Amino acid sequence: MVADRYLMDKPCCKPRPFIVPAMLMLGVLTASGCVAQKQPLYRWGVYEPLIYQQYTRPGTAEPGIQVDKLSADIERTQAEGKRVPPGEHAHLGYMQYQIGNVDEAIAEFQTERALYPESTTLMDRLIARARGNGTP
Repeated sequence: MVADRYLMDKPCCKPRPFIVPAMLMLGVLTASGCVAQKQPLYRWGVYEPLIYQQYTRPGTAEPGIQVDKLSADIERTQAEGKRVPPGEHAHLGYMQYQIGNVDEAIAEFQTERALYPESTTLMDRLIARARGNGTP
């Protein structure tokens, strides 16, 4: 008993009421770090790098090459059961239009409009211009 009283007077041995809450908090933070991360809403694939390349190095991303890459990317995205990002079908349609495939361009614009109704106004204008041989 005398030893207990002696130890309680020492600063290193006094009870610390904040230890238990701190340990609980550490446990919660550690466990929350193990929670699975959300999957992205879209599979961006080659779409963003192609856009970036087109604007930063003009002439290096020819429309024909973009059509091939975007078509393959869309097929892969659909095969994986993921969503194509907004704008990818529209961009593919524009590239189709640039190489003279007006019907394919219109089909891509219609797909973009169906997937993303907020793009209806723009896609309707692009479709109308493509049908009228105007410049989208």
